[in-house]
Amino acid sequence: MTFNLLREHAEQQFALELQALAQADNRPRPPNWRLSPWAVALYVLGGKLPNGLVISPKYFGQARLIEIAIATLATDRALLLLGVPGTAKTWVAEHLAAAISGDSTLLVQGTAGTSEESIRYGWNYARLLAEGPSRAALVPSPLLRAMQLGQIARLEELTRMPADVQDALITLLSEKTLPIPELGEEVQAVKGFNLIATANNRDRGVNELSSALKRRFNTVVLPLPASLEAEVEIVQQRVAALGRALELPAEPPALEEIRRIVTVFRELRAGLTADGKTRLKSPSGTLSTAEAISVVNSGLALAAHFGDGRLRPNDLAAGLLGAVIKDPVQDRVVWLEYLETVVKERAGWKDLYRACREVTE
Repeated sequence: MTFNLLREHAEQQFALELQALAQADNRPRPPNWRLSPWAVALYVLGGKLPNGLVISPKYFGQARLIEIAIATLATDRALLLLGVPGTAKTWVAEHLAAAISGDSTLLVQGTAGTSEESIRYGWNYARLLAEGPSRAALVPSPLLRAMQLGQIARLEELTRMPADVQDALITLLSEKTLPIPELGEEVQAVKGFNLIATANNRDRGVNELSSALKRRFNTVVLPLPASLEAEVEIVQQRVAALGRALELPAEPPALEEIRRIVTVFRELRAGLTADGKTRLKSPSGTLSTAEAISVVNSGLALAAHFGDGRLRPNDLAAGLLGAVIKDPVQDRVVWLEYLETVVKERAGWKDLYRACREVTE
């Protein structure tokens, strides 16, 4: 039976690339790694194999950061990917796990309600009551399964988790062992096990990591795209991929429309126009690359189902408004000022100005 999946895991979506890399890869591989560190970097950064097959880039940015991340995972140090929202931390973590372990699904999503059982293990209470504590009644967490299999585990939004839950990682990362006191046993990690955690430094209510836990991680900071062209390329590629996955019956967006959305985001984010002449107030939101992708995709859906299939400014305006105005009072003032002082006066942007004014009223 074939399933029409809304979102494939990285190892499913890029299975042919991973298979080709494995066949062409003759370099030393750490224990239990599907690919060598060199091949993992090629998979993430993109390139060309000797047989001519082109590997698509998954990350646009400094190659050295990816190399440091991969080298970290080849040691006994865990990896922490840090940065503001929208810097592809989750995306990079998923692809690293897919390339190294062939499985990116050993995932714990950190929230304010994440419990220690999510990190360690839980119990099948029916069996626990019937049989008492036993291995059969134990429900392993994704981290415990990764330890047993010698694979990469992922932990999203580490700093959103309560401090006492974070501290459950200390023994696991330092000793590579997880005690199970109820059974008088422990699980020792198989070679190949490691952890990729992500965290951002812009969320309110973040639970700061303790010094003891920070020492267990090697931190790699992923920056925002350095240039307008780099960010436009990221948005264009992801919009095209998501459009195919969602089967949107719309024309591919014009590059100029993507460039305008990215320009708006970058200027408001930086508090300065692209020419450096006008200072701007910044809204309370992050205006990340991921949000720019979302705005363009929402516009494509509007164009496909309520327009002629061609992306136009009035299709983008509502998504743009929603991305910028998170605080209905403060951000509205910032947005209106930007519309009147920048968008209205910019050559070739009158259509975007009129569309945005219509939905802002």
